[in-house]
Amino acid sequence: MKERARERKVEERARKSREEGERTVLARISEMSEPDRTMAERLYEIVTENAPELTPRTWYGMPAYARDSRVVCFFQASGKFKTRYATLGFSDAANLDEGVMWPTSFALKELGAAEEARIIGLLKKALG
Repeated sequence: MKERARERKVEERARKSREEGERTVLARISEMSEPDRTMAERLYEIVTENAPELTPRTWYGMPAYARDSRVVCFFQASGKFKTRYATLGFSDAANLDEGVMWPTSFALKELGAAEEARIIGLLKKALG
């Protein structure tokens, strides 16, 4: 509870200042172990280059990217819940709808060119 309360204060400052959000996200990424750190750093670059309208912030301790204060996507390191893969997730603010059922999260074990291209496509669709 205390961690979430601290995070909410940081999130509020991040809403007011993009630079504060960037600092907070990059600090969280730097705390990750490999290979999560490398994937999170690359994902940060992908999002900032291809979706500059999204603001970096943390969300439940995870790097996230928001539009109008609503998280659109987030990265969950495998170490967060001791899983065998990291997760790229999208919230309901992302326009990924396909009929009545569609994926909102994706397992990541590594980021290559094919995965990066798919993520860019998902970002464009999510913001469309």
